[in-house]
Amino acid sequence: MIGELFSGMAHSTAAGFTGVSLIFIYLAWIVVIGCIRVREAMEEDHH
Repeated sequence: MIGELFSGMAHSTAAGFTGVSLIFIYLAWIVVIGCIRVREAMEEDHH
């Protein structure tokens, strides 16, 4: 699935390339924030 996105991104217009790049950044941001929230929740359980 990710390979297909990269392949499509390589053959798309500048707007398509930008859109796919922003989607990847957004998904990475969601994962990072999720990990931070989980870590904070685990630290609260220890107190």
